[in-house]
Amino acid sequence: MPFSRAGIALCLIALASFHTPAYSQSAKKPAPSSRHSTGGTIYQVHYPKGTKPEELQLSVDFYLWIPDGVKQLRGVIVHQHGCGPGASRAGRTAADDLHWQALAKKWNCALMGSSYEPRKGLNCRLWCDARRGSADRFLQSLDHFADVAKHSELKTVPWCLWGHSGGGFWASLMQVKYPQRIVAIWLQSGTAFAAWSNGGIAATFIPKAAYRVPVVGCPGFKEKDHSRFKSAWNGLTAMQKAYREKGAFFELAPDPKTAHECGDSRYLAIPFFDFWLKHRLPESGEELHTLKPITEGRKHWDDSLAAKLKEFVKTGAVGDTTPPPAPNEVTARRDETGGVTITWKATADFESGIRCFIIKRDGKRIAQVPEKPKGRFGRPLFQTMSYSGTPEKPLPQMRFTDKTAPKGEIPVYSVRTVNSVKLKSKPTRSR
Repeated sequence: MPFSRAGIALCLIALASFHTPAYSQSAKKPAPSSRHSTGGTIYQVHYPKGTKPEELQLSVDFYLWIPDGVKQLRGVIVHQHGCGPGASRAGRTAADDLHWQALAKKWNCALMGSSYEPRKGLNCRLWCDARRGSADRFLQSLDHFADVAKHSELKTVPWCLWGHSGGGFWASLMQVKYPQRIVAIWLQSGTAFAAWSNGGIAATFIPKAAYRVPVVGCPGFKEKDHSRFKSAWNGLTAMQKAYREKGAFFELAPDPKTAHECGDSRYLAIPFFDFWLKHRLPESGEELHTLKPITEGRKHWDDSLAAKLKEFVKTGAVGDTTPPPAPNEVTARRDETGGVTITWKATADFESGIRCFIIKRDGKRIAQVPEKPKGRFGRPLFQTMSYSGTPEKPLPQMRFTDKTAPKGEIPVYSVRTVNSVKLKSKPTRSR
């Protein structure tokens, strides 16, 4: 049965047993659903809390965006939220992020978000310690999505792990658990290193392969002496020192503008993953799950990313001198009220995302969408970003209704994309 672009729920219940030995196969299997998202489809699956002590003692939802037209996925980019009800709710829109979708689309990857049970007073360690069932659920969801989306390669392709706060805690434990499957890791104000070093959680064995996963730690500079969040700063600096002593590639990128919020870190995180996807993904025709060693990437780091990292540490963002791609599929249709509704599609500027769109009628500017882009924790964007670095709801639509359109023949409209540094694309005319 094909998936509807209109978001019709599917009741497919094929559930792979691979990677899921900890979970009872006799339990009721979850029914996934799907909905269309710009340029792709988002699949969702919900799992109830486990019924056995060794299982994840929380419910969780996973969301997976797959670009339209991709025949074979090469990897999964994971955006893992932090601790607390607000962070859990923020995770529900991680897969809707246009900017991260642009990275995923470039490399024929899926984009994954999650939402662990957003209950006040919940012990975050129940999930952010990946050894307590969340790693198993993560793998189970990939098997599930592989069957539902008809992309069996999801069971074996490698991952890019981005984790904020408790999500960084989780990602650092996934690094020691599955180093052979990880392209690179971005630890946004979080790691479990200090906790397993000082006895806060059970100690973990670090295999040599874990030191061969490239990592960037990104604490907020204002966390350094913060009464609550200094543990993120101390944990990441200590982890960098310890891992570098073992020969690991581990860069520190403190954000000068932030404390624990994500700020504008995406403008370095996305190029970071782009760089390592380029240098680590296998070539076409090779085994999809066999990552290249980081040797070649280390040779080219200074030429490609070192300057961006230096700029980020100084300014809290990364500049951009190129305009965004132009919108496509611009349409104009008269509605029943006599107005004209303009719709379009757009791919986010890879370097700096989307700030807004400019609408013109017969060459004259009539609107900007949104009229006033919001940037509560960083640059103003078309999708307003949350504290956790995910799009806030309600998600904006690429649509504008011209209520003052003249009667008669529909005028010619054009739409231009404006990126976050205010550079404009070429206009695309309506059809």
